Amino acid sequence: MFKFTRAAVVAVVGALALAGCSTSGSNGGSSGGGSGDGSGGTLTWGVIAEASTFAQKDMRWANESPYAQAVYDTLLRATPEGEVEAGLATEWEYNEDRTVLTMTLRDDVTFTNGETLTAEDAAASLLAFKDGTSPNASNLVNLEAAQAVDDTTLELTLTAPDPALETYLTQNSGLVAPVEAIDDPATAQNPIGSGPYVLNTGETVVGSSYVFDRNADYWNPDDQHYDKLVLQYYADPTSLLNAIQGGQVNVSNTIDVSAIAQMEASGFTANEFALNWWGFLLSDRDGTIAPALADVRVRQAINYALDKEALVATVGSGYGTPTSQIFPPSSPSYDESLEDYYTYDLDRANELMAEAGFADGFEVTMPRAPAIPESHWTLYADQLAQIGITVNYEELQGAEFIPGILGGNYAMTWFTLQQDPTDYQLAQFQIAEAATWNTLHQSTPEVEAWIDTMQTGTEEEATEAGEALNAYIVENAWFAPMYRPTAIFMSDASTQVTTQIGNAVPYLWNVQPK
Repeated sequence: MFKFTRAAVVAVVGALALAGCSTSGSNGGSSGGGSGDGSGGTLTWGVIAEASTFAQKDMRWANESPYAQAVYDTLLRATPEGEVEAGLATEWEYNEDRTVLTMTLRDDVTFTNGETLTAEDAAASLLAFKDGTSPNASNLVNLEAAQAVDDTTLELTLTAPDPALETYLTQNSGLVAPVEAIDDPATAQNPIGSGPYVLNTGETVVGSSYVFDRNADYWNPDDQHYDKLVLQYYADPTSLLNAIQGGQVNVSNTIDVSAIAQMEASGFTANEFALNWWGFLLSDRDGTIAPALADVRVRQAINYALDKEALVATVGSGYGTPTSQIFPPSSPSYDESLEDYYTYDLDRANELMAEAGFADGFEVTMPRAPAIPESHWTLYADQLAQIGITVNYEELQGAEFIPGILGGNYAMTWFTLQQDPTDYQLAQFQIAEAATWNTLHQSTPEVEAWIDTMQTGTEEEATEAGEALNAYIVENAWFAPMYRPTAIFMSDASTQVTTQIGNAVPYLWNVQPK
């Protein structure tokens, strides 16, 4: 794992509910030597999430970040190690109480409609994103106002300090579109941005293959490693494996790690990195949907029922580390003693179920999606069946999976979420009452107080609060982590990549010809 001195990247782990698509070799990967002059030919990237939208104010991140980075720029950028650096903004500074952030923007950036990018565009984009439909809209919850002081000076006013704001501005929260296009419905399929590429709507097949041409007027040609970019969508592990074995892509994320050996045998390199935790979200801790989950003993029993070593070996194909906590080893809140707080102990699990009055178990409905192998869903149900919990799966297709979970429709569900390297960022995304992935928005006064201290306290106070928060959510079984999977991004012999801390895929400019 890595140590961070500043905030790193939030990511929803892609749109895992993937609809079917057709694939062919017509967009087969090809690349040549290029260094900023577009001479790299075509990069074909196998993506496992189709573009939900190209509208700046609603864009997602993680597995959808290549779509966004192709056509838009962000106010700030993150290095592969997660350090924040200049993007559209060349300088930025907080006031003394860190509630006003003043940014100086570049004056040489033009949108693909020919208009010059100004602070007015940036201010409007931020406010639109805050009010948009992206799962990351809550990143800007502390943004009270954004205004253009002049064409190149942007002033952001916060309701309270936000330790993660600079990092958020390196992601979809910081994407900038022209003010006149922000609310134009046409941009959902035909975006106007200032990014390194332009969406070729004539060659694009929505839901299958997204084609981008090099933006000849881009302000930073050093980041344009290819003449053409093709984001080819694969809905299932088999079609993706076939594409890699057939040389139809240069790079790709992975769906099923059990196929890694076959991919490597085809001449691809497995680029490994730490990213997520994998397990159950026990969202209904108040028992609103599933009354049994209101009893902490039931939630603890679920944790004891998980044979994590076996899950790593089977579901993870050996790529992963068992854990009982969602904070990563790089975090100040991480506690090594909590790693095996819940060991596989069916006797203890059944004892807790009986004490809670559920010796005969209960039924629970969870969603599942076709992008995840059927065997995985079966194993998850089998683990819970050991203590009498019967899982009734609800099939969700296409783009229904994530919205279905985020809509608060399920008491518990399997998912995989980012282990953010900054504690406040992780808490705001997964734990806090308003957090996107606290899907039923259930919390306690203690939890909210600790998160508040992480936001506004001294470094020492924030660290102590984070440690207390971590211990609390482990002991009270807010989640049932299985393991931290080893994330893997594949690249062919002609392409080099640098993986991105905290994101499901490398950032676009860090994929280039060898």
